[in-house]
Amino acid sequence: MAEKTLKVTLVKSPIGAVPKNKATVKSMGFTKVNQSKVFPDNAATRGQIQQIRHLVKVEEN
Repeated sequence: MAEKTLKVTLVKSPIGAVPKNKATVKSMGFTKVNQSKVFPDNAATRGQIQQIRHLVKVEEN
């Protein structure tokens, strides 16, 4: 059985965002808008996504 994953795409720039949100975007490894990354579907990842939900688009795989 394959592990569930989430494809997260940064759709909005974090330039004007709260510093905590900027740090979350950076810690997730995003450097450019429209960049996508795949993360494991776990509580830690979901918490990070929840914090920056207005900046990202999430697709479940």
